[in-house]
Amino acid sequence: MTAAIAVIDGKWKTALLWLLESGPQRPGELRRRLPGLSEKVLTQALREMEADGLVHREVHDVLPLKTVYSLTPFGRELSEALGPVSDWGHRRLEKLAEARSAS
Repeated sequence: MTAAIAVIDGKWKTALLWLLESGPQRPGELRRRLPGLSEKVLTQALREMEADGLVHREVHDVLPLKTVYSLTPFGRELSEALGPVSDWGHRRLEKLAEARSAS
């Protein structure tokens, strides 16, 4: 469990996994879909995810350079494993909000 959490640690990594499930995307597309995510933090998260083998970075040799990120098989496997956790969260969202406001 600790190893899995270490790979997805951080505010944005699970959201990035979820967005990349729909297919390869450029960094600008990812930023537009995640308001509040700075370019610096996006770059750092994608580099960490690439180093962990979750995403593949492809640079197309065109001007201007076009960088595209996609999930690796390992990243897709992790994203699928997180699906039930996401489903649980959605089912419990109201109860979680109530519990947080009560504390």
